[in-house]
Amino acid sequence: MHHHGYTWLGSAHELLKDGPRRPLHPEFRSSKVVPLECAHWLLKPASFVQGTWSDPDQAAEWFGRQTRSHAASFASEHDRERARLVVAVGRAVERVAGGEDVVGGWYLTGRRFLSVCLIACSPHRMRQEIPCPVGAAGGINPVPDTPTA
Repeated sequence: MHHHGYTWLGSAHELLKDGPRRPLHPEFRSSKVVPLECAHWLLKPASFVQGTWSDPDQAAEWFGRQTRSHAASFASEHDRERARLVVAVGRAVERVAGGEDVVGGWYLTGRRFLSVCLIACSPHRMRQEIPCPVGAAGGINPVPDTPTA
């Protein structure tokens, strides 16, 4: 079991267009917008994977870095609270260790939306039929940890 990391930062208006967020839509594979079902991130090209971890602490740390890097722009003052972010990262460790997905989504200033996801893989508990997007060699194919825009 491992988790892949995905982020999307874009216009909140794009979330209203659910066609490209569905696997049968012709733009689905090329669209970086968040899929309607989180497991469907695994159907996107491997190049969309921003990191791969088998260690829950490392996966949660990535989740925390991605979240904190945008926290000052969260539209809700409540969501910007540092203690709240610390709790979210702590819960991420527990959820990853349990083989669950970790999904965060925040509206940002400027009518933008941020999605940060850790998606369980090999197998995904709800979509076991979806293969690992980065290959089957033990399921782990480390991807460099790169910051997102």
